[in-house]
Amino acid sequence: MAPIKVLCAATSYPADTSDWRGVFIRHLVDALARRPDIQLSLWAPPGPLPDNVRYLPNHDEERMLSELMAAGGIAHLMRSRSLSGLTAPLKLLRSLHSTFRRESQTDLYHLNWLQTALPLPADGKPVLVTVLGTDLKLLQLPLVKSLLRRVMRQRAVTICPNAEWMQAPLEKAFGDIAHVQPVPFGIDPLWYDIERKLEPKQPVWLAVTRLTRDKLGPLFEWSEPLFKGKSRQLHLLGPMQEQTEIPSWVHYHGPATPVQLETRWFPKAHGLITLSEHAEGRPQVMLEAMAAGLPILASDMPAHASLVQQSITGELVSDRESYATALQNLENETGNGQYGASARHWAQEAVGTWDDCAARFLALYNELLTHAHD
Repeated sequence: MAPIKVLCAATSYPADTSDWRGVFIRHLVDALARRPDIQLSLWAPPGPLPDNVRYLPNHDEERMLSELMAAGGIAHLMRSRSLSGLTAPLKLLRSLHSTFRRESQTDLYHLNWLQTALPLPADGKPVLVTVLGTDLKLLQLPLVKSLLRRVMRQRAVTICPNAEWMQAPLEKAFGDIAHVQPVPFGIDPLWYDIERKLEPKQPVWLAVTRLTRDKLGPLFEWSEPLFKGKSRQLHLLGPMQEQTEIPSWVHYHGPATPVQLETRWFPKAHGLITLSEHAEGRPQVMLEAMAAGLPILASDMPAHASLVQQSITGELVSDRESYATALQNLENETGNGQYGASARHWAQEAVGTWDDCAARFLALYNELLTHAHD
């Protein structure tokens, strides 16, 4: 049986092995490329690719995508409300439309993020669309939902949010014309192999996040009385995407590569803290931390509640008091180890590896192609 010809499109991709941006797309591409039953072509910013993946952007598209990544990505540009934030989406959609039309031999489209489905041609070919939390905000923009529905009516469609909590709003918007099936992304096996060695007299806590107001949430305000002048340490890692004043008691290290997290930070961390108020899907760094055996201390929001089992794999908090209590509870050495072991077990059973993720997508490809031929 001939392999399925899949056109995969994404607006983010790491430029090299040290780049943190779009790493999960690179892992997905690598896993799909390992399957002999898939023939993969990729439209995305330039970066390292497996030898058997065909890179689709022409010279102008490659330059445009590189500039988009350098500017912080399409979602960041749109939030900036700048002139580029208005023109970049139009350039992106126009380039994608040209790509879809010239790649007429494709069997199936695998599109990352809803906006990439807008320029699909009326060719009737099936499409699988992965959805992150920020995509739900996109649906609130004028005409977006109706334009997407118009595109979807012409073909077999499966919409794959990476977290279960997004299933209901997506079914409300598209359930009559598309199948909505949550599909968790995978986790690189290296995270499951990490062994932690904690220093109980000087607890180390990590926050790994893009630095924006919504992503940080009340992290500094709630943490100050618990960390400033205390033996415990808060280490903040991630790119500064909005100008942020970082308190002197916070240890800020800038962006961290996966290798740095794997070898330096995760092995000595008591846990991962995220007090994000951002429209999250299923944060990949949380999955990797859980696979590494780290307890999670997170704000109580749907994206976090879908991952963290309260008082089992971590703690969900909603105010200063519950945050302080959770921090103290998770610094108990025995309890911390139990939380971490439970987090790793959950990640192995519920998520698995990127090869498991590729197998989940292949099954959906076959379903889509069967429906398309009915």
